[in-house]
Amino acid sequence: MKKILVTGALGQIGSELVMHMRSIYGNDNVIATDIRRIDGNVAVESGPFEILDVKDAKRMAEIAKQYNADTIIHLAALLSAVAEAKPVLAWDINMGGLFNALEVARELNCAFFTPSSIGAFGPSTPSVNTPQDTIQRPQTMYGVTKVSGELLCDYYFKKFGVDTRGVRFPGLISYETLPGGGTTDYAVDIYYEALKNHKYSSFIKQGTYMDMMYMPDALNAIVTLMEADPSKLVHRNAFNITAMSFEPSQIAAEIKKHIKDFEISYNVDPVRQAIADSWPDSIDCTAARQEWGFSSKYDLASMTTDMLNKLSGKLNIK
Repeated sequence: MKKILVTGALGQIGSELVMHMRSIYGNDNVIATDIRRIDGNVAVESGPFEILDVKDAKRMAEIAKQYNADTIIHLAALLSAVAEAKPVLAWDINMGGLFNALEVARELNCAFFTPSSIGAFGPSTPSVNTPQDTIQRPQTMYGVTKVSGELLCDYYFKKFGVDTRGVRFPGLISYETLPGGGTTDYAVDIYYEALKNHKYSSFIKQGTYMDMMYMPDALNAIVTLMEADPSKLVHRNAFNITAMSFEPSQIAAEIKKHIKDFEISYNVDPVRQAIADSWPDSIDCTAARQEWGFSSKYDLASMTTDMLNKLSGKLNIK
């Protein structure tokens, strides 16, 4: 990767991935794009930034040509809960934007990455140690777009030779950016509320296990996969990856080790709970480990320590 175009660069992943990649490849070689500009944002101020609606195929191609992009990291999408509330818009953005980005990659011979998700699985998928290759029948618009996206990326690789790559991300936890409407957002919200109010009301019920990953591990996974030897990639567009699986009371217990009077309660959101219930409890990432050397550094304990330390500084809480 030499010239990298990132869509959805101001989202939860993008805002951190842009800075991570700029530290590796140079500020001028990572072109951040998003549908709006946020002045003062480091992803905007530290290097090239362009306004881009991913539904505008012509503009996307113009930006890619302008900067001589050789790689596209396509992150723009509506997340699970928002997509369920706005299914038509979700299809337009998640699939229309993906199609446009793949077309640009095909025309300009760019390498291509886009994330899938554990949302690509459904209630008929084996929920424990979910295999790399298994039944995928999601019951949400978000999940439908993710499965469709996996297939479309496979098609562009097989039909046109586009070097497409991707992972199925679990819930991602970050201290840098606020959640963006995902089902796993409770695992970010809980840290903010623990520091500010010493209590949290979870919209996911106790005992609901979901796979999670701390953002530094997710960023490293993207770069490692994109730099991997393509001849070793069998699955290519939908690698299962994970770092940990836990349920709300377990993360609460870990927080209590640092904030003794922290308390968790439950006010379950039926929409997001139904989505969570359709997802795996834990997934098998053997293929990612074998094909491109995936690994993770953080577990629940080390992530909690780092999250609380970083967030307390960010929120100016002693």
